Amino acid sequence: MNRMADISMTRIAALVLCMLTALPLVSCKSVQTTQPGVVGVDRKQSMMLSSGTVTREAGKAYQQVLQEASKKGTLNRDAAQVARVRGIAQRLIPVTAAFRPDGPSWAWETNVITSKDVNAWCMPGGKIVVYTGLIERLKVTDDELAAVMGHEIAHALREHGRERASQALAQGLGIVVIGAALGLDEAGFDLVEMITDLTISLPNSRGHETEADRIGVELVARAGYDPRAAVTLWHKMAQAGGGAMPQFLSTHPSPENRARDLTNYSAQVMPLYEAARRR
Repeated sequence: MNRMADISMTRIAALVLCMLTALPLVSCKSVQTTQPGVVGVDRKQSMMLSSGTVTREAGKAYQQVLQEASKKGTLNRDAAQVARVRGIAQRLIPVTAAFRPDGPSWAWETNVITSKDVNAWCMPGGKIVVYTGLIERLKVTDDELAAVMGHEIAHALREHGRERASQALAQGLGIVVIGAALGLDEAGFDLVEMITDLTISLPNSRGHETEADRIGVELVARAGYDPRAAVTLWHKMAQAGGGAMPQFLSTHPSPENRARDLTNYSAQVMPLYEAARRR
């Protein structure tokens, strides 16, 4: 073995030893983020990042988004729309306890950004944004708006952002080893930027979307909104097509299957809706 090879192997060995030493800090844990609810979502998840770390960094990412919107004059421009969205959030947040006892006590925030985008999202820890394009272009009813928000809140309850960031971290550690072997600089791990991208720009997996669909309809029903609105909303989005399609729909090549699943689970939670309406 030549001297350059010796140096290369020494660098790799040192980096691997460093990573092994750091494993207690970023070890992978199997966790149960939510209770199954009536819809029965009970998949265990593998996490490398702590919930507290992701929530803290998500808070920073959220503030950056709000500051940018404020500078552009697009933050909470329509008082009536803001009141409507926040009113729906105030009904959905208490019923998160059905999936997480700690859910209602999160530091929830809800804001509206003026944009043609037909979308909404909820960052880890309960940081919600709804775009006016969703409200205006689809002319959503309160039930349909609740369906969107319930779906996005479900992502936060299931900590899908934390799970995806953990997966990215695991891949990043592998990239660091490869980069060291090739003599490249180590890539930085900017969790704030990653959470922003994962929440706003990059689509969720089909599995994550299915879980959010099912938990979302239960949240909506428990809050006294008609869960069947998730189905009518889906059809509105599909008919709008093109630029009106929110990012998460791109992970579902079979609209029929998703509409069927939403129909089935909406029917399953109808007793919760009827009970909520009687209260």
